[in-house]
Amino acid sequence: MAQAVRMLTSKVTIRCGSTFRNGARARVRSLMTSCSSRCPSAVSALRTVVEQQLEEIHIAGTWKSERVLRSAQAVQIDIRGHDAGLLNFCANNYLGLSSHPEVVAAGQRALERYGAGLSSVRFICGTQELHTQLEEELAAFHRREAAILFSSCFDANAALFETLLSSEDAVFSDELNHASIIDGIRLCKAAKYRYKHLDLADLEEKLKVAQSHGFRLKLVATDSVFSMDGDVAPLREICQLAEAYEALVFIDECHATGFIGATGRGVDELLGVSEKVTIINSTLGKALGGAAGAMLKGGFTVGPQPVVDLLRQRARPYLFSNALPPPVTACALAALNLVDDGTLAQSIAEKTRRFRSQMSDAGFTLGGKNHPICPVMIGDAKLTSTIAEEMLDQGMFVVGFSFPVVPRGAARIRVQISAAHSNADIDECVNAFVTVGRKHGLVA
Repeated sequence: MAQAVRMLTSKVTIRCGSTFRNGARARVRSLMTSCSSRCPSAVSALRTVVEQQLEEIHIAGTWKSERVLRSAQAVQIDIRGHDAGLLNFCANNYLGLSSHPEVVAAGQRALERYGAGLSSVRFICGTQELHTQLEEELAAFHRREAAILFSSCFDANAALFETLLSSEDAVFSDELNHASIIDGIRLCKAAKYRYKHLDLADLEEKLKVAQSHGFRLKLVATDSVFSMDGDVAPLREICQLAEAYEALVFIDECHATGFIGATGRGVDELLGVSEKVTIINSTLGKALGGAAGAMLKGGFTVGPQPVVDLLRQRARPYLFSNALPPPVTACALAALNLVDDGTLAQSIAEKTRRFRSQMSDAGFTLGGKNHPICPVMIGDAKLTSTIAEEMLDQGMFVVGFSFPVVPRGAARIRVQISAAHSNADIDECVNAFVTVGRKHGLVA
């Protein structure tokens, strides 16, 4: 309890940008002292356990610090503790829409007309015309029968499997699926089969094993793009296997919606399997304007009308979460309008090719292929952290990823390209990597 109060104190201090007034601080200290005195041994044990884990994280060099932005999310940003502006190469702002004037203006208009929030779940009095309009347009954009909005794509993934699958069913999941898919599958009662990452032979073996059990439904679940590596799932082959073994296909398109495929409809469009993918979950928190964040506000499911209807009736994250705030919903509608013709998708594809080719020519090893997620593979966690810090001195905001976010020994700096980057921005980032990389012997 005392630790929780201390964390709350820290959060409020950061958000306010100033310290508590003396009286408020004294009351918090009094509360902490009271909690500790009531259960001193329990609080002491908690502190010991947690502080030991924190120390281990520090020793391993995997401590993750949070940079505090003092500006809007954009290509050029300001962060606390750094005097000069920085080029931002680590946001999910794939199309540069987070601060786009039309998106911002749409949110402001909705705020004035509809208010800041609904203070209600959808089925009581939390459904506005903005929600139904966005659901209709998302369904049309993905060329599916229907759509349903969630507070986040994490919630959409938490809702789907538990609602749709029972102990009579089976689900097949790529071992490197996003945590939200993994957690969502854990909630359901279906038989669970985990296949090796992108390994079609292993997936088929699991499908063969399941075939003899007479499951009611079989669902293959995969990210369409895996966010740590930028690698794309082999959806053509997955769909062929699913068809052969009478299974359905579900994909999470969070790192594809709006910018992958000829018109930004995603990997199913890119690989020509739109008609074979049954259900798609995705987010409003990345390419579609950043809509308040993938983990905070803005996710959705598109698919057959009966599936969406069942989610409305039984999905706990939908039934027990307040409706999306009107400004978020309006921003997403504006973003959809901006991406509909595919121009921005073409722009980010060209800039991705430019960055990847120049980095490869310089001698760096990049993960993934042809995706704006461009992991610069380093290996050592501490070195990765050091390089990320030194890139700040070069005017580049990038972030290192290490265990447990990625496997041990596979630390990398994940660069993310945006359609809002200029060619000059990309060239400057490559030059900064070369400068820092030479210092540490990564490139000649």
